[in-house]
Amino acid sequence: MNQQYFESGYAAYQAGDWASAASYFQQAKDPGEVQGKLDHLRGNALMQMSRFAEAADAYKDALADPSYGMVGALCTNRGRALIACGRLNEAVESLVAATQDKSYRTPYKAYLALGGAYRALGDTRNAGIAYRNAAIDESNPDPSTSLRKLGGCFMELGRPADAVESYRTALDFSSDAKVQNAIYCDLALAYVATNRMSEAVDAFEHALADGTFKLSPEAQASFDAARNAVAARAGERKVSDTDDFLAAAGYGQYPVDPLDPTGETSGNLMPSPEDTGFFSISEEEIVDGDRKSRKGRGGKVVIVILIILLLLAAAGGFAYYQGFGWPMQESVVQSVFEARTKGDDLGQYLANSLNDENRKQIEVLIPKDATVSITGVERSMNNSKVSVSAKLAAGGERSYDVKLVRDGLGWKISEFVPAFVAADANAVAANGSTQAKQETKQDSTQQTEAQTDQNNTENAQPASDDTVTTEGEVASE
Repeated sequence: MNQQYFESGYAAYQAGDWASAASYFQQAKDPGEVQGKLDHLRGNALMQMSRFAEAADAYKDALADPSYGMVGALCTNRGRALIACGRLNEAVESLVAATQDKSYRTPYKAYLALGGAYRALGDTRNAGIAYRNAAIDESNPDPSTSLRKLGGCFMELGRPADAVESYRTALDFSSDAKVQNAIYCDLALAYVATNRMSEAVDAFEHALADGTFKLSPEAQASFDAARNAVAARAGERKVSDTDDFLAAAGYGQYPVDPLDPTGETSGNLMPSPEDTGFFSISEEEIVDGDRKSRKGRGGKVVIVILIILLLLAAAGGFAYYQGFGWPMQESVVQSVFEARTKGDDLGQYLANSLNDENRKQIEVLIPKDATVSITGVERSMNNSKVSVSAKLAAGGERSYDVKLVRDGLGWKISEFVPAFVAADANAVAANGSTQAKQETKQDSTQQTEAQTDQNNTENAQPASDDTVTTEGEVASE
């Protein structure tokens, strides 16, 4: 290894000059040489520049040095880089390898990234298992994030009663008021889905108590519906038909531990909606059951109405699965451009998961006074992408890829990325660039301790008295 190039690269790395650092680290290696620490740092620098494909290759090169170790951290970083490249199956393989490294001190990071990869692949069940493992990891300083994501998986699996327990447990571990407000909102929506309207109203009121949290239009509609249901129920003094319907579907009739969704400990397997009989009930069974409780023309009218409602619900469920909602993805994207031009608050169009820095970066990227046209839409049940062409007021035209996530019935923006053709085929600007950049630096100090403990740092020291103050962890969530 060329020590002079390494020291120059390390100085550039500490100064935040990522391009120079990556270049020096590349030149420091002799042909065919294996240097785990050098490639580890090079991968970190490439991640900071959103060159994710190259970063994944650098981490792979570092893994080829058995004397360096750090398998868990390197596999986690590589998995996050591959997620950002859209190479999800490879990412899953790398992240699973990270969780199998017994010396890895923070496996929850790998499990969180693994949950995101599975979810992007549409494998909600395995995503829930990964989030559960992240939540119970003793090194996880914030189990509430993992529990909230687990609750989201339960909702997607049609198990809102179990989502309730996940969200309630997340509240026990959360101390940040802003995060708690968002969890209370999720909890309220789960209560609405289980027809526990009084508890839903209480959860919504907790979310809005300090006046800092704003409900989405869909959540506000659910809040209004819950309050109306509570008022109506107080006058009717009887159990609603929805309560009976949910009971027949199996909600709340067995104990399911939200931290053990597969039943490995309790023995209670998490059933799917297909196992409840909800979708297998026939029209004949509906008619026979209704005849036992009601006689005459009035009963027949109720049957017809019920069948119509079921058909409408089925049609709505199919549309939801196909990625349709209200407002539609195109409408959200056009509205955010209009709001930017008018100087209005963009918060109502942005995903709740974005932090303040992410929101500011998106606001800076959106041009004012632009004429927008939608050039393409990719829809799925929970994630969509809208391609946009914007004619600028000052002349010229720009293209953007806008990614959206499901928010109730509608959609909100999770990423806003300028679309361009890279001059170098290895320079890839892919999904998750903002978050990947943020957490690389955040984790850099922590990994030094792990590297020192493993006595694998001598081969890549910049000088005999120096220690590398970077950790290899680059978070994509």
